[in-house]
Amino acid sequence: MSRVAKLTLAGTSLFAIGTIVFVHHAQQAEKAAMHQGVVRDVEQQRLKKERQLDFEMQKALEEEYKKIQSVHDGGTVLNKQR
Repeated sequence: MSRVAKLTLAGTSLFAIGTIVFVHHAQQAEKAAMHQGVVRDVEQQRLKKERQLDFEMQKALEEEYKKIQSVHDGGTVLNKQR
């Protein structure tokens, strides 16, 4: 083989290997980014569920307190007799 043919073969081989390595790393980075999105979504769902449970608990407490107390616009709170 001539010197030019050897250099051409070496250059194209290095270019092909470089392209393969780059694509591999790009795929790994994309996979990691997608996984982080899933982790973030799971965390958001957990927070949403936790906040919903807190809201429901507060709503139940509010209903319980409304049974025990009555609130008037004048700012006076009267306790109901059981």
